[in-house]
Amino acid sequence: MNRPSLRLRLAAHGFDATTLLVLPGLLVMLALFVYPFFYGIVDSLTPREGAWYSNYTRFFTDRFQYATIAATLWLALPVTIVNLALALPIAFRVRLMRRQRLLTTILVLPITLGTVFVADGLLTFLGPQGWFNRTLILIGLLEGPVKLTNNYWGVFASLLITGFPFAFLLTLSYVTGIDPAIEQAAATLGAGPRQRFTRIFLPLLVPGLAVTFCLAFVQAFAVFPSAVLLGAPAGPTRVISIAAYQAAFEQYDHSMGSAIAMIMGIVELVVVVAVLGLRSLFYRGPAGGTKG
Repeated sequence: MNRPSLRLRLAAHGFDATTLLVLPGLLVMLALFVYPFFYGIVDSLTPREGAWYSNYTRFFTDRFQYATIAATLWLALPVTIVNLALALPIAFRVRLMRRQRLLTTILVLPITLGTVFVADGLLTFLGPQGWFNRTLILIGLLEGPVKLTNNYWGVFASLLITGFPFAFLLTLSYVTGIDPAIEQAAATLGAGPRQRFTRIFLPLLVPGLAVTFCLAFVQAFAVFPSAVLLGAPAGPTRVISIAAYQAAFEQYDHSMGSAIAMIMGIVELVVVVAVLGLRSLFYRGPAGGTKG
């Protein structure tokens, strides 16, 4: 009996010509993500002086450094929640509109502007001599300008503008993916708008909303340009990315900078795992109500 060829034996184990198409993507992943990640771990464990864990000890014994975790969470979590709270009702409204593409294009426009351009616009609009303060003073609502830039609220506004299109597009894709026949069937059986939302839409949307929250949170947690241009980098908006930058490029301690970047990644991972864990409390099973 002739033995099957090598090609047939590999195909029997799932390795064929189609599988080879994965190789370019796999190489890119290894070069751009896996290698830098492990390089960063090794670099963070080889400090300029002291034991292998001294970078982490220095970070968690210096209040000026470890306070950056709370400062970053204080920005990223509220911004993510507000973006999601705004994106959900707007996505529900947009899915029923005829000119959905036009409105979607307008809503995602800020994502094309870039962080620096948005920061420059906010400095002009919300600054002490900006249009916002001038208008309110002119109509008598304010006696003097309100400080809305170079503090927490300036960074918050920037993250809100640049993060909303991202949250909106993801939420819209999940909302439009739910089969309208399910809602129509529930309405036929007498379910009101609130019941249809809480008992049909929300359980089906929870997995998608959890993923959207995680991605939007990671994006907001990595804030850097906005915190420098619109915040107070030496004060309340000294976020963890600024601490990593200062260690690596101002103090020329790249090992400490890598350690701070690793801590940053661990905090993000903890939040993401917690959110994905909470998701199972609301819904278990596949989202079988989506179209297709």
